[in-house]
Amino acid sequence: MLDLDREKIALAAAFRWAARLNFHEGVANHFSLALNADGTRFLMNPNQRHFSRIKASDIIEVDANDPNALSGPDAPDITAWGLHGGIHRHCPHARCVMHVHSNYATVLASLSDSRLRPVDQNSAMFFNRYVIDEHYGGLALEDEGNRCAALLTDPKKKVMIMGNHGVLVIGTTVAETFNRLYYFERAASTYVQALQTGQPLRVLSDEVAEKTAQQLEAYPEQDERHFLELKGILNAEGSDYAQ
Repeated sequence: MLDLDREKIALAAAFRWAARLNFHEGVANHFSLALNADGTRFLMNPNQRHFSRIKASDIIEVDANDPNALSGPDAPDITAWGLHGGIHRHCPHARCVMHVHSNYATVLASLSDSRLRPVDQNSAMFFNRYVIDEHYGGLALEDEGNRCAALLTDPKKKVMIMGNHGVLVIGTTVAETFNRLYYFERAASTYVQALQTGQPLRVLSDEVAEKTAQQLEAYPEQDERHFLELKGILNAEGSDYAQ
């Protein structure tokens, strides 16, 4: 059983760090965490709130079976409902979902060839572990959310490069998902800047890229320890994220 207070604190910390890393898009974008097996109940950030101001007590609980879920002052953004709701309901392995328009991931998503080629250790982490959405259809309302969910049915694919849009990352926990989001943006940054040099890329072989990805997946507690350190920095600074 999930400890709601602990999970809300974790989400709040993720929002604060996303803002600090400039992953935010004004008051847009959303993170969510499923509370039940069928994904009809999930935690999410309140509508139109800047990531840098979100506290644990601000996190809302959304119930897809509640006819009033999209009404009232605490109603989620309709695009968040469509995208995150669709993925949680159709992809049981997607317990946590983070969607942003971070700079380099969005640059990658804007290219006609949006592949992230394994040119370094960080990009090798995602070798054969992402999907590219080639059919952007406008704002992520319910139909668009269900369409995106259909691209994430393979549990091995935990990143969606959303063509013409941004990036969406899934995982089991907040720490795991945020760690993946962080490293994807790092990998995209290196790759995009390598392309900008105009020089030939030093691309890893498929064998080495897959080996590296597997080694990183098996690296003990890296995601939890990373996230614990991030919360420790916030705590040392006297942040109010956990309130």
